[in-house]
Amino acid sequence: MPVPASRRSRPTILDVASLAGVSYQTVSRVINNHPYVSEDTRKRVQAAIDELGYRPNKAAINLRAKSSKIIAIILYGGWLYGPNQVALNVEMAAKTSGFDVIMSNITEPQQQLMEALQHVKDWMVDGIVLILPARGAAKVDIQSISGDIPIVQIDSFDIKGIPSINFSEAAGTRLIAQHLIDTGHQAFCEISGPLNWHGAQIRHETLLQVCKENGIAPPIHMEGNWATPSGYQAARRIIEQGHQFTAVIAANDNMALGAYRALHQAGLSVPDDVSVVGYDDIPEAAYYTPPLTTIRQNFIELGNSGFDYLLQIMDEPGTRIRQQLVEPKLIIRESTRSI
Repeated sequence: MPVPASRRSRPTILDVASLAGVSYQTVSRVINNHPYVSEDTRKRVQAAIDELGYRPNKAAINLRAKSSKIIAIILYGGWLYGPNQVALNVEMAAKTSGFDVIMSNITEPQQQLMEALQHVKDWMVDGIVLILPARGAAKVDIQSISGDIPIVQIDSFDIKGIPSINFSEAAGTRLIAQHLIDTGHQAFCEISGPLNWHGAQIRHETLLQVCKENGIAPPIHMEGNWATPSGYQAARRIIEQGHQFTAVIAANDNMALGAYRALHQAGLSVPDDVSVVGYDDIPEAAYYTPPLTTIRQNFIELGNSGFDYLLQIMDEPGTRIRQQLVEPKLIIRESTRSI
């Protein structure tokens, strides 16, 4: 529900979008006389503007008139499914709105990040999306390099002072743990991602907390590197060390596949002997043998929301910094069972 103009000194583009039932970018198109807006939508947006007494920031409009219509995406971890999907969906949202995209893939989140920021700044981009899931970027003074270019971080290790949109990693972990507890499991093996990654750290800490809340022993923990062989090696080490467990929680579907192989080689059946849960719901997960129970992350929603947020900041300089979370969904298949 929009906040009435009488209760705030200056309505924002977000209020107009809410009242008109459209996105921030559609309001921006109407304000900037973009040709690809239907007459009905244009009228609804204008009616909302009039009702709220909204006055677009003239400086912002003048600046957008000189817009390069280019945004930059700086991506670490592009070789992995999750970060790659986030970047792809931000790019698609930007192109749908008439922006060109510069993609800068980095393999080291400090020196290469500084170089990438300077590079995209030289292109006079309108905005920057950071996808930096590994720790290290927080040590870079990003805003002093980027200047006044609007920035949003998505699926990233939290960098203070920069608006962010992330998946709720804690919620995903709780969905997994509760499913396993509800089906009788109390002895977990966790194959986490590298703990210097945003998602891996939160999921590991959350799982420890859930186990404590339910009076369950902490999980047997091995750290993988997101790749299938690391899941295989971690599961094999756990089995060889003689640990007793009834469920494997892998930090992504690829490592879950590696765990499948190690369990099979040890003569253990999934799910008859050991239940296995993954994360991401990659397209292949439904075709594993057995099909994998996993967490589905809505990369389309994350990408669209991240770009819309950047567009809002571009249209409304001084927009209050906030953090948003996108909720995950548990997909139950045949790799888990009650015991």
